[in-house]
Amino acid sequence: MKKALAIILTMVFLLLSGCGKLQPGGRNSSGSNEDANDSREKITEEGNDRAKEETRESGSESDFSSNPSPAPSETIDIYEIKPNEAGRVMIVMFHRFVESFTPSASDDGQFVITFKDFENLLETLYNKGYRLISLRDFLDNNIKVAPGFIPIIFTFDDGSSGQFNLIEENGELKVNPNSAVGIMEKFYKEHPDFGLAGTFYVNLGTNTFLGKGTLAERLNYLIDMGFEIGNHTLTHIDLYEAGEEKIIAEVGGNQKKMSELVAGYSLDTLALPFGNNARTELQNFVYGGEYEDVEYHNRTVLRVGWNPTYSPVNKDFNPLSLNRVRAPGFFPVDFDLNWWLDNLSREEQYISDGNPDKITVPAALEDSLDKSRLDGKELILY
Repeated sequence: MKKALAIILTMVFLLLSGCGKLQPGGRNSSGSNEDANDSREKITEEGNDRAKEETRESGSESDFSSNPSPAPSETIDIYEIKPNEAGRVMIVMFHRFVESFTPSASDDGQFVITFKDFENLLETLYNKGYRLISLRDFLDNNIKVAPGFIPIIFTFDDGSSGQFNLIEENGELKVNPNSAVGIMEKFYKEHPDFGLAGTFYVNLGTNTFLGKGTLAERLNYLIDMGFEIGNHTLTHIDLYEAGEEKIIAEVGGNQKKMSELVAGYSLDTLALPFGNNARTELQNFVYGGEYEDVEYHNRTVLRVGWNPTYSPVNKDFNPLSLNRVRAPGFFPVDFDLNWWLDNLSREEQYISDGNPDKITVPAALEDSLDKSRLDGKELILY
């Protein structure tokens, strides 16, 4: 009992910390205090026990390091691959990237990862069978991952130069190889089946991706590479402490600035600064509105969170309250990405059948599905 209570208290603490600031009270995206209930949530579905035992017996929990991702196929052996497209997906939350780091009284490194550790993390994820997808494809339930592999999503908050910056070489702008994007680009060239995707949540009223090139050039460079840009408010405010006008100016103002920099680009997803949504009666102004004749709309809202989120076809999937998993920091903590890699079983996760037009799920999990979200896709139960 004491151990269970300790785990619950740890999970609540993790939700309260986000973007380097600990928030008293820890508000969730619905405006009510559901943290205690969320922390008791069981990741493993009751009906999955049988599938777990079968997976252990077949040895399918082993790494994929010697088994490169195959091309998507129309025909698969379901009982060998054991797809579960109702399983959980990890949306990883990154913040600062640095060459080296020394903890201090003001920064203990919870949200800091070194470039070398990030390189090692990509290798680990690849060998464990994870493959990058975009947040947009996840929200659209258009998940294109080869059979037997696991989708994973990268998100980056605050627009720091360690995440991405440009350098000038022979009169041309290029990605700094000593940045998260530079490292991902290099890894993608070596492992093209891993994918190259991610969403950057920026505050366009502050210094964003400092380096060479104009801000417009930096944003366009990322977009041209296939990355997505999301809303993180104009100046990284605490939405819970803001009134209606301030919320509109910060969320809508960030979209207005983006429209000036990249014509026609919609910041249609938002990551909550500090993990705090606005008060319940003001949340509609976070999700959409108009600021100085510029409309804005957020189709999804990302929390700081502490656990993998639901599949888009799960009854409990809520795009306005998506949990994320914290990237490894300077020191290990419970419920960060490395913790989940050690504690989240394969059968609990989204395992692809390789066909984005089909949704394949163990029959024991049928009751967890919202079939109205299939959107014309063929449901396969086994």
